[in-house]
Amino acid sequence: MLRSWAARLRMFKAARGGAPAGNPILAQRLFSSEEAIQKDLSLPNPSWNKELRLLFEQFMKKCEDGSWTHMPSYDYKNAQRNRDIKTLIHDAKLEVKRFSQAQYFTRSYKEGMGFEFVMFYNDAEKRTVCIFQGGPSLQGVPGFLHGGAISTMIDATVGTSAMIALGFVMTANLNINFKRPIPIGSVVVINSQVDKIEGRKVFVSCDVRSADENTLHSDATSLFIKLEPEKSLT
Repeated sequence: MLRSWAARLRMFKAARGGAPAGNPILAQRLFSSEEAIQKDLSLPNPSWNKELRLLFEQFMKKCEDGSWTHMPSYDYKNAQRNRDIKTLIHDAKLEVKRFSQAQYFTRSYKEGMGFEFVMFYNDAEKRTVCIFQGGPSLQGVPGFLHGGAISTMIDATVGTSAMIALGFVMTANLNINFKRPIPIGSVVVINSQVDKIEGRKVFVSCDVRSADENTLHSDATSLFIKLEPEKSLT
């Protein structure tokens, strides 16, 4: 999912006169009619509560002047997507058939039961915001989200910032401080920002706050490393 978002934004910038796209054929596929028949899972559905809907509408309003970009989200469970990944990552041990039925973890739950979220990106500020509502399948201590669930969304959000900044990256370090537990079904806002880039390294930090911003639930720092496509990942 993260690779898809990063690639989409980079190709979109290229189409508008930005940096040259690395793979024009892939760019065509990213914006092809094939995508149109897939459901954008970052759009409101009946499981979204009022806070999530309100924040979504507020950020969509910010997108109107071009300062923010809404990041679509799909499960991409199709063979063409897997072949595209194979094209971008030249790894002899990576067999497409081994993950032809794979699905993105954060989009593998039934509607409303797991990760309900939407992301927005601000290019001028190098900032990614994720609005997240955790469902009952993500429970840890009764009544609250499992720490692994919020860790997943933190990694997804800071990872999006990192990949937009450098391209294909992987997490090298993720350090999270848990401050206050998050009730099941509540909405939190994950605000991440690129702090610095050093060669193939990108450092990103974030905080996780309640929808009203009054409660700090977590904060985190992270390090991502840009992948070298010519080298094997395994």
